[in-house]
Amino acid sequence: MTETFAQRLLSWYDSCRRVFAFRGPKDPYRVWLSEIMLQQTRTESVVPYYERFLARFPTVQALAEAGEEDVLRAWQGLGYYTRARNLHKAARKIVNELGGQFPTTTEALRLLPGVGPYTAAAIASIAFDEPVPAMDGNLIRVFARRTDEAEDASKPAALRCLTEEARRQMPADRPGDYNQALMDLGATICVPGTPDCDACPVREGCRAAALGHPEARPVLPRKAPPKAVPLNVVLIFCGDKVYMKLRQEALLRGMYVFALTEGSPEDALTALHLSPVPCEHVGDARHVFTHRVWEMALWIARVPVIPAALDHDFYTLTQLDGLPVPVAMRAALEIARKELTHEAKA
Repeated sequence: MTETFAQRLLSWYDSCRRVFAFRGPKDPYRVWLSEIMLQQTRTESVVPYYERFLARFPTVQALAEAGEEDVLRAWQGLGYYTRARNLHKAARKIVNELGGQFPTTTEALRLLPGVGPYTAAAIASIAFDEPVPAMDGNLIRVFARRTDEAEDASKPAALRCLTEEARRQMPADRPGDYNQALMDLGATICVPGTPDCDACPVREGCRAAALGHPEARPVLPRKAPPKAVPLNVVLIFCGDKVYMKLRQEALLRGMYVFALTEGSPEDALTALHLSPVPCEHVGDARHVFTHRVWEMALWIARVPVIPAALDHDFYTLTQLDGLPVPVAMRAALEIARKELTHEAKA
């Protein structure tokens, strides 16, 4: 008897699956945590953050009871901090409104903050065996090639067709393994650009491979390059302390940053009602967000006294190391640590 698509795929997955710390258990908390972390982040990069976060917050109850600053601190380095804030909100909803019980269906999971169609399908299939395709970029690519979908795969009509093909091929059992097998296939063999069709366990029936143009699928819209934003980052020191501010803007909200200004570095001092002092340029840094790039010039300014109104915004080295600071500030943070360490030894 000829093996089905799913049988060939799962047979390959059973012998070639990638091994990660977050795979194996069907604990919905762990599945949910890993799926949120995996959004817009490479799988290999997630593992150490996942393990540290789970050690700090081993249950949804522990996460719900934590303060937002503690959660952001544990998330530090992963970026896209809205994910962490939504994770925290969802944990509180699960504990306070749902009696600590995770929703078990895609539809119900979609009601949690930060859980979109793909994430809900991934959790429902992996943790609760719901037979629903988790249409991430890997699955879209695999089925766009299998069906030779010539329409823009980001369009609703094309995506519906690809989802239906994924659903049609899904086995009655092992839906979570089916989705994870497709993710592994897309990450290791059916990769963007030129796939390794000779190694593909499900090449039979792939129309794009048969037609000799798998690299042409999926058809996707061309992304606009992120906008460059020139920015001055001013490290304002007073003795053994440095100024940092809890950011309220949507981008990096809830994280601590140094003084930021699109004007001159002196403008940062003026905005804080600090006496003007010389600013020394000490380096440059660059950080890429989804839609913008911060092109940062790094400056040091030393003020003689801290005004009473700003006393709570200046931090020692020990205090600094306890704050959630975004990766965008990494270069500036290293300079601040060196300066404060030197000051402490002086």
